[in-house]
Amino acid sequence: MTESLKHKTFKGTLWSSIERFSVQGIQFIVMIIMARILTPEDYGLIGMLAIFIAISQSLIDSGFSQALIRKQDRRQVDNSTVFYFNIVVGALLYLILFFCAPLIADFYDEPQLTSITRVISLSVFINSWVVVQRALLTVEIDFKTQTKASFSAAIVSGIVGVGMVYGGYGVWAIVVQQLVNLCVNALLLWIFSPWRPSCEYSWKSFRELFSFGSKLAGAGILNTLYQNIYLIVIGKIFKATDLGYYTRAQQFGDFPSSNITGIIQRVTFPILCSIQDDDERLRDVYRRFLRLSAFVIFPMMIGLSAVARPLVILLLKEQWIFTAVLLQILCFSMMWYPIHAINLNLLQVKGRSDLFLKLEIYKKIIGVLILCITVPMGLIAMSIGTIFSSVIALIINTYYTGKLIQVGFLRQMKDLVPTLFYSLSMGVIVYITIYFIPTNGLKLVTGIFVGFFYFILITYLTGSKDRRELIAFIRNN
Repeated sequence: MTESLKHKTFKGTLWSSIERFSVQGIQFIVMIIMARILTPEDYGLIGMLAIFIAISQSLIDSGFSQALIRKQDRRQVDNSTVFYFNIVVGALLYLILFFCAPLIADFYDEPQLTSITRVISLSVFINSWVVVQRALLTVEIDFKTQTKASFSAAIVSGIVGVGMVYGGYGVWAIVVQQLVNLCVNALLLWIFSPWRPSCEYSWKSFRELFSFGSKLAGAGILNTLYQNIYLIVIGKIFKATDLGYYTRAQQFGDFPSSNITGIIQRVTFPILCSIQDDDERLRDVYRRFLRLSAFVIFPMMIGLSAVARPLVILLLKEQWIFTAVLLQILCFSMMWYPIHAINLNLLQVKGRSDLFLKLEIYKKIIGVLILCITVPMGLIAMSIGTIFSSVIALIINTYYTGKLIQVGFLRQMKDLVPTLFYSLSMGVIVYITIYFIPTNGLKLVTGIFVGFFYFILITYLTGSKDRRELIAFIRNN
């Protein structure tokens, strides 16, 4: 990478990391405080609605934010067109969810979901107001501004949520906390962002952006459906309490995995877009992103799996113990998310949103087949199935990556195998070590200490190239 590109990458990664982990850290702490008072059923009710909110958000964006980021000659009319489109779609989607709320409640046989749906669905309309602001700030790799807005929103909403929990509001504490977070975040983005919409709309601009973004939107909706189909199945077939266990396991795993994936997607996409026409340079930067991402996420997720049981018991009490069992398994699925993200980013960078959509269709068909096979076997089998789905999805993702820049599955695995070996051996060492320790607090502290120093030691003794590159990357910036 050139020095300017390294600096942009480092700066973007730094502020995106600060935003993700500071904001998610606060929300994670708030969740722990609330979960110690609320029940698995309360979180299960919110989990039942996750798919409807997530699909609505995908429809609002419609791939336009990625299209704006990728477009090198974007104009004010492009930005305004996307803005007004989002507002109209956001309003329509809220009305649909409002009137469909009784049907959703009947589907899950949970009458209280009618009122919950009608209130929490306001998040869809609120989000529609800031899609363009976020996209333009991402183009400038300005995650500092986004950090200020997100961090402030997390603090305010956390205080409100915890206050309502202690006030005895139950599941409504979760609903209000989410809405306050979005409202404060949106308000601050409008204050901090210099961009304002103008009174113009262009159908030509809409068609141009939609031709690229619609395929990403289709892929996004498919991915959203798939990511949330587990919540639908568990909520429909099992009890709300079981869904509560599963969603908490997801949240624990998402804290490192999805946050790092989000950071990587936000930073690598504009960086790779800037060198999209130089295949040799793109290939080199792309492989570095892959290796460094794995070097961070693999040991983190495998380590989390090893200490899942004492962690969950300490933070959420014994009533959530089944969450730990699910988390131990899900970590091995979630550890591949950042690798998926970089592979999919490359397809977008190359303008191949058609391939992006095609791959999503193939992957989701296979994933649903695995889900159908594992559902009768219970939640543990379903969680194991996600590991197979994730690995198969990686093989599919890398097929076209190999065609576009000659970095296919085998070459990527060759780059990642050393880090995978270090991480798996670390996980075994940690699991064996804490097995013989009596108390959960000591298990957790010892596990983290042993895992960290083992990983540092083994990568040092074996002369890990990725370790040296990560250190050099940090020092040079």
